[in-house]
Amino acid sequence: MGHKVLEQIRGGLIVSCQALENEPLHGDGIMQRMAVAAMLGGAVGIRANGPEDIRSIRQKVDLPMIGIIKKVYPDSEIYITPTIREVELLADTGAEIISLDCTDRKRPGGIRLEELYREIREKYPKLLLMADCSTYQEGMKAAGLGFDLVATTMCGYTPYTSQTRLPDVDLVRKLAENCKKPVIGEGGIWSPEQLAAVLDAGAFAAVVGTAITRPMEITKRFVAALPTWG
Repeated sequence: MGHKVLEQIRGGLIVSCQALENEPLHGDGIMQRMAVAAMLGGAVGIRANGPEDIRSIRQKVDLPMIGIIKKVYPDSEIYITPTIREVELLADTGAEIISLDCTDRKRPGGIRLEELYREIREKYPKLLLMADCSTYQEGMKAAGLGFDLVATTMCGYTPYTSQTRLPDVDLVRKLAENCKKPVIGEGGIWSPEQLAAVLDAGAFAAVVGTAITRPMEITKRFVAALPTWG
């Protein structure tokens, strides 16, 4: 099953269809329709947040799904699938891949990434796991632990990478050359040209979210380009 899923996404575009509770497109099956539009447009996979959206999307979209749960814990900056509880909820949805934050930051309860990984593998030995990383070192560590895919998702979103120009094509290239796992280019891809650059750098596949599925943020970019009249 794992090999089949990887072959389905190889060289393609995965579209992230997410809307948080405080965003206009949250609920009412909107992410399902967004995912259908992405599928019809040629996407090879969908990244989705939360069991409700994942199950809703699955009713209409027969593409590999990367599942996450965004949950904030008071003792940690990590919020993408932070604990085993979120993994359990995602495993019940049938999502083919589960992604979790693998950055070098304190996890909820102080648990180490190595401990969490071991716990997940013991309970779900066949589950495909993707590591959302922000640096080369984090990606190499995750690959060494045994994660099935390594993604650059968090580059630019940790305090120590916040000044990085995105997408970080060099990070994709270094990981693709050295980590011996499929590398998913994700983060800051706003144009087809940037997507092509990420894939040319050796990405196994790439994820685009905001530039396709978040009209409020897209609008903000256009508004920011308007001239200011004195």
